[in-house]
Amino acid sequence: MSIPQTLITQAIAWRRAFHAAPELGFEEHTTAQRIASLLLSFGLEVNREFAVTAVVGTLRNGPGPVIGLRADMDALPIQELGQCEYRSVYPGRMHACGHDGHSAILLAAAAHLSATRQFSGTVHFIFQPAEENLAGGQKMVEDGLFEHFPMDAIYALHNWPGLPEGHIVVNAGPMMASQDTFEITLTGKSCHAAMPESGADPIIAAAQLIMGLQTISSRRVSPKDAIVISVTQLNAGEVINSIPETATLRGTVRCLSPQVRTTAISIMEDMVRQIPAGFGVAGRLSYRSGYPVTLNDPQAAAAAYRAAIEVVGPARATFGAEPSMAAEDFAFMLQVCPGAYLWLGAGDDAGTVGLHHPHYDFNDAIIETGVNLWTRLIEQSCPLHGTPAQLNMTQGIS
Repeated sequence: MSIPQTLITQAIAWRRAFHAAPELGFEEHTTAQRIASLLLSFGLEVNREFAVTAVVGTLRNGPGPVIGLRADMDALPIQELGQCEYRSVYPGRMHACGHDGHSAILLAAAAHLSATRQFSGTVHFIFQPAEENLAGGQKMVEDGLFEHFPMDAIYALHNWPGLPEGHIVVNAGPMMASQDTFEITLTGKSCHAAMPESGADPIIAAAQLIMGLQTISSRRVSPKDAIVISVTQLNAGEVINSIPETATLRGTVRCLSPQVRTTAISIMEDMVRQIPAGFGVAGRLSYRSGYPVTLNDPQAAAAAYRAAIEVVGPARATFGAEPSMAAEDFAFMLQVCPGAYLWLGAGDDAGTVGLHHPHYDFNDAIIETGVNLWTRLIEQSCPLHGTPAQLNMTQGIS
């Protein structure tokens, strides 16, 4: 059953309202209240007991599988430079990643599925806060999301600039990389810059260590196993004519395999201990594990692909693509419940800007594809038994 255009028009209006009033992680109070009110108007049960501002809407329609659909809803601390009529009203905050669009798609899917009831089972519509660097997905897991709402599978999508508009991509395996951060403290002996032999130079040790870390991906890990180690900060010294006592390196590590991630930590520990020691400098590594690998379940990925083929056709659906080395905290949910994470193409025109760009704006033209995708996925995963009670197609649309 096709999605009513009145619903798509309403979803675009919701999206633009969210865009105009962006809220940062764990501060999405107004957004969450609006979402909860809409879900109630669609006839869903609503729970707001998770992760400060999370909202879970539940639609029950007889016996059958239990499926979760998740959208993120937080914004970024970026000053919006675009000039659309619905641009952010809050200085220094904007929806630069499309979470406003993800939420609007999920809301419209909830409205449509509640109205049509062409499935048998239960759907949990999960609106997650704080995806951007604050691990709201992990918080929802820790708060007992899957204990309170056991699910057979869970799915999420992300709009993807650079992918042709309306194309859908899913992998049976890694979709996004893990993201960890590190800080390395190098402690030597300060001395006059004209007499370096009287000290122990942490900057020289830092230079050697930076180059050494780059050999992990080329010499210590198989070239078939993707890993990116980036040193993004080097801080040392206060004056131009003195070798400092300490130097600090900071950066990130990204992997597409949990095993490679573990190996990288071990190798880094060895390098931080051994390389600076050759210069009389002591090294200490502080490693913070962040988002895990976004690892799709093969069966869930196949189910998503089948729905994608039905919605956009085989020419615009891809099963198996190069994963991204960016990270996504939906990975925490996939560690607990089988599921899949998908990309929905936002366009690859010359003027398309990337995620987290101050001129970014979600492409409203892909909302209908997203709603159709979630609808078909639920209808295929939860096949109807008998004839459903049909509801008014405009129920709850406001």
